[in-house]
Amino acid sequence: MATTGGRRYDPERRQRIIDAAIRVVGAKGIAGLSHRSVAAEADVPLGSTTYHFKTLDDLLVAALRQANEGSLTVPAATPGEDLAAGLARALGEFLSADRGRAQLEYELYLEALRRPALRPVAAEWTRQVCAALGDRVDQATARALVAVMDGISLQVLLTGSEYDEPYAREVLARILSRR
Repeated sequence: MATTGGRRYDPERRQRIIDAAIRVVGAKGIAGLSHRSVAAEADVPLGSTTYHFKTLDDLLVAALRQANEGSLTVPAATPGEDLAAGLARALGEFLSADRGRAQLEYELYLEALRRPALRPVAAEWTRQVCAALGDRVDQATARALVAVMDGISLQVLLTGSEYDEPYAREVLARILSRR
């Protein structure tokens, strides 16, 4: 690594800190997150975490933003496709691909209840999914679909039950039939 003024230049350090924060939350929950725990996990000096993220909220915002990037994706529209089936399939893929990651994403998402700084980032995800549905349904229907998918996801994650794709397809189809 290059040095500048006696300090090592590490362009990936910020990203390593975000990745470490996600691992800490995944292993210990939000309560286990501190600048010190993240610094240890990222193998960086404590001052690096506070340099890049002045507050834990700043760090959580970055972690939630990154978690949103790998989250549920809306299936591409294809002629004659059953939207409810496509959404139910995508939701199943999200929940089964890495259940730990899905739990982590919802933990970060729900932390916005206590940390107002996270609310705009949590809302971004909803807006993105609604926008992705926008060419296929009106905004009210898109919001209802997102709410149902969130509810089903939380039920599966909280109860430890298996995801029931036919059930999800049926509930999503009911919303779509009422437009």
